[in-house]
Amino acid sequence: MSDSDGFDLDDYLAHIGWEGERRPDAETLRGVHLAHMRGILFENLDALRRTAPSLELPDLTAKLLHSPRGGYCYEQNTLLAVALRALGFGVTLLTARVVVGTDRIESRPRTHMTLLVEVPGDPRPYLADVGFGAIGALLEPVPLALGGEFEGAGRRHRFVQVPAHRGPLELWALETYVSGAWQAQYVFTLDPFEHVDFDVINWHIATNPRSPFTQRLFVQRVTLDRHLLLHGRLLTETRVDGGVSVRELTDEGEVRRVLEEEFGIEAPEGMTLLN
Repeated sequence: MSDSDGFDLDDYLAHIGWEGERRPDAETLRGVHLAHMRGILFENLDALRRTAPSLELPDLTAKLLHSPRGGYCYEQNTLLAVALRALGFGVTLLTARVVVGTDRIESRPRTHMTLLVEVPGDPRPYLADVGFGAIGALLEPVPLALGGEFEGAGRRHRFVQVPAHRGPLELWALETYVSGAWQAQYVFTLDPFEHVDFDVINWHIATNPRSPFTQRLFVQRVTLDRHLLLHGRLLTETRVDGGVSVRELTDEGEVRRVLEEEFGIEAPEGMTLLN
């Protein structure tokens, strides 16, 4: 896939609501990243039907920019990578192991897509990621550096390196501060991956019956004042003041209504939303 074939930068920026500068600098990178997070939903409806969504640019723009739908990490970060390159940033595609909920790093495969971004004139690379469907996700990109923490749009993150890692490359862990403690979200090395690699990973995650994305509904929406997550039947609202409310939805009909009213998503007719 060519990064420029058929891509309309004006269309993308208008959709996410970015009206700021178009310079390849850190301020623009943070602004576009945050606008994307707030402007495009995270959802896995295709994978829930065990259908691998297309990662071709015309299909991505049609779905994420011109339909009442969103997408998951491969779609979201592929689109962001194209946009950032069009703005003049350097972008390297990386893979990560999601470690939320596990004590053993090796128990999870490297299936998450994230981005390493180079800003002209800035010696520090940045980690950017608009496709992590969890409360620990980055709202703004953060410099890839040790020894400190970074605040972005109200969320706190830091990097640590994993000791005793088997392999020639350093293993980085992205951690977020939630519920009074630092929690690892995913780990990654800096070896580059290509679009063709993610074609394979995307197919595996969207069709494997053991994949979490084929088993349960995930929908995420980020606004100025709250983070809304629908995970199966559970609807969790996390407000910027730290307040959290959780509600269990009763049936398919209520799930479909919540998708339309809270997320603006029209689920395909006849689709089973609760397994």
